[in-house]
Amino acid sequence: MSYDLAVWEGAQPESDAEAAALFEDLMERRESGADSHEPSLRIRSYVEALLKRWPDITDDEGEDSAWADGPLIDNAFGNAVYFSMTLGRAEQASEFAARLASQRGLVCYDPQTESLRPRTTTSRSSGRS
Repeated sequence: MSYDLAVWEGAQPESDAEAAALFEDLMERRESGADSHEPSLRIRSYVEALLKRWPDITDDEGEDSAWADGPLIDNAFGNAVYFSMTLGRAEQASEFAARLASQRGLVCYDPQTESLRPRTTTSRSSGRS
């Protein structure tokens, strides 16, 4: 089992519900092959930063990796990346990944909780104040 996150380029959704809809659209485009399979420069840079924190599971030192599959860059497509973390490292790795995405102006969505990460006061299910 693993814990997943989706990170993509774009305007920050105003609510968890809006983020969920964008996530569903992103996954449909991924499955249909409508998105470029080559990751954008921003997504590639984001993945490289993740790998500076924990090695790729396919690397020699990867047995201590937080990433559940690899190469991690293979999970990137177009302006997005959808990746899995091992359950033993999920809390620490997802917090790091969400914070890194926020610092880089990327959207981070948690499909398990159907919510934006990191949580903000504006991240509400309905988007109402």
